[in-house]
Amino acid sequence: MSITRRSVIRLLAVLAVALIGATALSQRALPDRLLPEADAATRAIVLDRSGAPLNVRYQQRWNTADRLPLSDVPAFLRQAIVTAEDRRYWQHGGIDWRARISAIEQSLRARRAVRGASTISEQVVRLLHPRPRTVWSRWVEGFEAMRLEARFSKSEILEFYLDQVPYGAHRRGVVQAARHYFGREPATLSEPEMLALAVMPRAPSRLDPIRDPARLAGPMQRVAARMAADGLIAADRIVPLATPPPALRADDDEVPAAAFIAEVLRRAPPALAARGAIRSSLDRPLQREAQRLLDQRVQELARVGVRQGALLVIDRIGNRVRAWNVANLDAAPGETGIDTVQTARQPGSALKPFVYALALESGWTAATAIEDDLLAAHVSDGIHPYRNYSRLSYGTVTVREALGNSLNVPAVKALQFVGGDRFLNLLRQLGMKGLTAHPDWYGDGIALGNGEVTLLELVNAYSTLANLGRARPLTVFEGAIEAQPETPVINREAASIVTDILSDPHARLLEFGSGGLLRFPAQTAVKTGTSSDYRDAWCVAFNHRYVVGAWMGALAGQPMDGVTGSIGPALLVRSVFAVLNRDLAPEPLPRSPLLIARMVPAADGGEYREWFAPDAADPATPVPPEGTAGATPQWLQPFDGLRIAIDPRVPPAQQALEFRLDAAADAGPVRWFVDEQPVGRSEEPRWLWPLERGDHRAHAEASSGQWRTSTVQFRVK
Repeated sequence: MSITRRSVIRLLAVLAVALIGATALSQRALPDRLLPEADAATRAIVLDRSGAPLNVRYQQRWNTADRLPLSDVPAFLRQAIVTAEDRRYWQHGGIDWRARISAIEQSLRARRAVRGASTISEQVVRLLHPRPRTVWSRWVEGFEAMRLEARFSKSEILEFYLDQVPYGAHRRGVVQAARHYFGREPATLSEPEMLALAVMPRAPSRLDPIRDPARLAGPMQRVAARMAADGLIAADRIVPLATPPPALRADDDEVPAAAFIAEVLRRAPPALAARGAIRSSLDRPLQREAQRLLDQRVQELARVGVRQGALLVIDRIGNRVRAWNVANLDAAPGETGIDTVQTARQPGSALKPFVYALALESGWTAATAIEDDLLAAHVSDGIHPYRNYSRLSYGTVTVREALGNSLNVPAVKALQFVGGDRFLNLLRQLGMKGLTAHPDWYGDGIALGNGEVTLLELVNAYSTLANLGRARPLTVFEGAIEAQPETPVINREAASIVTDILSDPHARLLEFGSGGLLRFPAQTAVKTGTSSDYRDAWCVAFNHRYVVGAWMGALAGQPMDGVTGSIGPALLVRSVFAVLNRDLAPEPLPRSPLLIARMVPAADGGEYREWFAPDAADPATPVPPEGTAGATPQWLQPFDGLRIAIDPRVPPAQQALEFRLDAAADAGPVRWFVDEQPVGRSEEPRWLWPLERGDHRAHAEASSGQWRTSTVQFRVK
């Protein structure tokens, strides 16, 4: 069968029509503007306190944060990139047919792909519409490039390319590349550095000046020779320009501040966010260093159950956040995870300073004596004993010793003195919004931290303490964006005395010893906290300038292996203060000028200096709450409905239940009754009653007959 010329022409025409149709169908719509839009979450750029961007995401498709107008790109850099990537850029209409034919000839001779000969316009099309790297893709991209040049000017296309051209380490555009490889802005680069940026896009991973600058020499020399041939530089400058510059690699990696950025965007007024750039209070270098320290400490303690951590640094000048760090060993790489700075957890002993602040406002002094002895409270129909961390009881201690050593029994007695409702009200005034239950729900355990607060709330409360009791809201902005009213929450003298105790190493000798992590080089108030079963460990400290708080634990709820506030986060807080104090002259903590120093008796028979408010009463005598003098004592133990069991491992004759009355009133000699029968007499409001199985009723009377308690019912099994 013969093929006529006409049939060949007809076939070619059909193929041409099919090719044209396929080419047209394969092309995609071009954008109306060559300005990539940021995602909604990152549309507003968040800057640190000095103006450096924080929420740059190098793994995203477009560079929306570091764009540069073409007029601001150095002329040498523009010329070098055009020479390296598309020598006849200003002459062709989207496809450089001369370069493409030359590339095909070279590839055929070498029997492999030697070079691609893509124009800058074709590369922009590839950025806009990524396709598999095939011959057909190259064909379609060429026609899209022609359409691109028909819609946009050469300058617009080149500007877009210089902003979006891919480099190594997920950097896009000449601004990010200049910062990453040489630590400076494009306008400040030397010509060899600009030439290096021009040749790197051909093979960013291979032509990396950080890994192997020598590999840049050949490509740089070839581009310099082309620039000389085109009259852009003198021929004698080829060799000097082609010397690979050393990479400086400025510290321009992403700042790990996703949780903080989210908080800034949440707080930012709409008008401010609409401007596109928000100046935050974060200190970029400090944030990075604090994150390194937090990650390191969490990883060190992973073997003992620490999975997550949080760190917050507050500058007391303006009450501004300088570092906001989260760590999560359970999160996938690159995952933000939970913001542990704002996750509510039990603070343990970290709330005790505020109990004592109220007690000092109510008449106690730092020298007031408290009995550190056995104390129990009823929980449901059982008894919960309060013990110190060391399981030791120290007898008579002062408020200074009780707070300094974080003793539990004195803290509960201080709470009973001031009242749970007053204490909860103070905590809410300090910003602890999650403590919404009734005081009876928390009971005396609120003094020991059985409620839940966030690190943000706790650090803000300590900031109030450091500010002599005047509360100010924390701000995440550098300018005067948020109102900063000061509200007196704690009496100035009470706040001063609590601060003095927390900064006194001698006040914590009983439980913490003379050295350790809590003894800072400069005067620093510090308090730790550990929740029950070691589920949370806290440390908060402040000096004259900064407040630093840290939390460590496991959000899943599993207990850590003996990690306390003084073991886990204390070292982290101390390390952060070492960074903060590098360029900071030491100064004393603030103190109310109204405080009076007096010499008071010490337990060893000597004297020591103590601080008192001007109207302080007898320093050694606790002041009872109003209305309790001469009142009828109340039962502390047993309470109505108590159920206890005889321990079968111990002889019954050696087991007893301690009867106890509160000591708020002057009880005098007491007579004790069980089932209406007298069982004993004591000078103190306590008595050991030998256990007997059965249901019992008990009451007590003053030997003088002045009072009689209510009757309580309890059961012994």
